[in-house]
Amino acid sequence: MSKIFAPLTLRGITLRNRYALSPMCQYTAKDGYASDYHAVHYGRFALGGFGLMMVEATAVSPEGRITHGDLGLWDDAHIAGLARIAAFAKAYGATPGIQIGHAGPKASIQRAFEGNGPLNDADAARGETPWQVVSPSARPVADGWLLPTVLDAGGIAKVRADFVAAARRALEAGFDVLELHYAHGFLLNAFLSPLTNDRTDEYGGSFENRIRLAMEIARGVRAIWPQDKPLFVRLSAVDGSSTGWTIADSVALAAALKAAGVDVIDCSSGGFGVYEYPDGYGFQVPFAAQIRREANIRTMAVGIIVDPAQAESIIASGQADLVALGHAALHDPHFPLHAQQAIGATNADTPHANWHIQAGWWLDHRTGKLNRLGPWTPEAANAVARKD
Repeated sequence: MSKIFAPLTLRGITLRNRYALSPMCQYTAKDGYASDYHAVHYGRFALGGFGLMMVEATAVSPEGRITHGDLGLWDDAHIAGLARIAAFAKAYGATPGIQIGHAGPKASIQRAFEGNGPLNDADAARGETPWQVVSPSARPVADGWLLPTVLDAGGIAKVRADFVAAARRALEAGFDVLELHYAHGFLLNAFLSPLTNDRTDEYGGSFENRIRLAMEIARGVRAIWPQDKPLFVRLSAVDGSSTGWTIADSVALAAALKAAGVDVIDCSSGGFGVYEYPDGYGFQVPFAAQIRREANIRTMAVGIIVDPAQAESIIASGQADLVALGHAALHDPHFPLHAQQAIGATNADTPHANWHIQAGWWLDHRTGKLNRLGPWTPEAANAVARKD
């Protein structure tokens, strides 16, 4: 029996299967607002059979955006557009989730498909000017990038408050899963890693100090996020350098986050331009397996997972509790439904019975015709039925 298509209950929320849409920035918002594009984009994955439909990194403040095109939850006016997305997901059986974050030193840059670097004169000419970025330390991401302002006590307090306020808005919008973004070189990751945090106050130096803000935010959000709804955290399990954040650090942080009420660790990696770890299919799955085993917390695996048998094996072998698809989902928004057919978990006569009925009825009708006609061949295509 398939393991990946078994439901998963997290607190009071039950996912219909273990397939999750990984949060992927679309860089298509204006002033943080979700548009028709976002409604159609995310609707595909609800119809496509995903158990968890996670909305992309959504900024907790204007200065926390990665680009001018990021979604936002810093204003109550943002709620309505996102509520439309959450409601559609629920109507078609998917659990709606949303990731909230602050880009920190990697804010105020070009959209990925417009350069993915510092904003320049051409960007400014079309009205996309840079803003001041913030970070734990005065370290630019790379040469030519903006020099961050170091967050003082007031700035840190604002970041904490912004996360809690965004979480409240996510709840009002109808999301059942909330994910805190602590990965990929963004603000919270920059506090965690010794590569980017050279503070000498209570938020820098020791491991306990570097995780302080991450823990404060997790506790603050958990205090207002309903007890019957799960809380996720996305971590860079390793930052890519042997002198930086390690998998052992992630295990220790995951254990602390679990004690603070976090339910799932979403296991990614990298963010600082160094890659001293293996690459390849499912290259981040071992991180999810180790954190799950050693911190005794549920995990979500992500990273070049491209095949239904591969995804099934990850769950069946106990390496993770969820499999998140990013690029594979963009390539095939119906990946879970196609996977169900590929592993033989459907009836041969009605293989589309689990699809949304508006498509499934038609496709099963087509299946009946194809079964009657037999396999397609050029000869069959050229044959013409005649009546004398």
